[in-house]
Amino acid sequence: MTTHHIRQLSEQREESLSPFAIKSRESRGRLKAEAPCPIRTAFQRDRDRIIHSKAFRRLKHKTQVFIAPLGDHYVTRLTHTLEVSQIGRTIARALNLNEDLTEAISLGHDLGHTPFGHVGEDVLNDLYHKGFKHNEQSLRVVDILENDGQGLNLTFEVRDGILNHSKSGREVLGEGWGKVSTLEGEIAKIADTVAYINHDIGDAIRAGIINESDLPAAAITVLGETHSRRVHTMVSDIIETSWAARGCDRIEGKPSIGMSPPIREATDTLRDFLFGRVYSVKSAPEEAEKAREVIHFLYEHFKTNYDRMPPEYRAYGEHGVVDYIAGMTDQFALRLADELAK
Repeated sequence: MTTHHIRQLSEQREESLSPFAIKSRESRGRLKAEAPCPIRTAFQRDRDRIIHSKAFRRLKHKTQVFIAPLGDHYVTRLTHTLEVSQIGRTIARALNLNEDLTEAISLGHDLGHTPFGHVGEDVLNDLYHKGFKHNEQSLRVVDILENDGQGLNLTFEVRDGILNHSKSGREVLGEGWGKVSTLEGEIAKIADTVAYINHDIGDAIRAGIINESDLPAAAITVLGETHSRRVHTMVSDIIETSWAARGCDRIEGKPSIGMSPPIREATDTLRDFLFGRVYSVKSAPEEAEKAREVIHFLYEHFKTNYDRMPPEYRAYGEHGVVDYIAGMTDQFALRLADELAK
């Protein structure tokens, strides 16, 4: 058997997926045409390109919520990304959708996130005249910045899922939730919410900001008293509520990925609790202020000193400044600011 047939066998197996699944050979293609891999499907190839990218490796030293934490067990962008991927794959497999596509979107969704979590994102959004959104930056990373300015040349479906994973509203599946072109992208989007709500609770307890007993009783009664139980409840409910996506029954129109009203309400209650008690406090206020000062200092410095940035960013002018800073890890940003201030 030639290696060419390995990919063909994988593509044939995809034919048994739900009629609502995206099959890799039906992809809308890449920005630049290229010969298919003899072994991997298009979405498997995208997944591998993301994992081997520099931006993906840097996620291990980027903050999720707490800024440059000293403890070994706090969530980082990398561990968050892996949790999103695992939750997403579980849901996709249960619904007989394309697990490889879900995984690739999940692994790439936060590649453009700044150092210092949303503090860094807020500062860059204020400083750059065109604004800054980490989902748009993630797409810019895979389209342009990676691979020495050549980008990763990912498929349309993965790029669409990366761009549209972000939510502007507070309510799960509510106003501002937005749309993704594929059900696999919708899975990655809701898996992101399931992951961060639950691991941010753990980090907040670990940091001493809240106690287990502070969690809203109404939500805990519905979702469960432990991290694993809450994740299990949410994931099971998503699968059950979205069961039409398997294509077993005739339905009108395209199915959706969702939650039942009771689970969604309890999830929103936890999310509101985190916004009120954790995200508005985060780590010590002085650390957040230090992070803001560092991002502001670096931005102003490189805005007037393009030549001091790495060559790959200079051609983009002020946007290159944003690209450079957004790609930094927490510790690199702190160290570089300290060096430049001397």
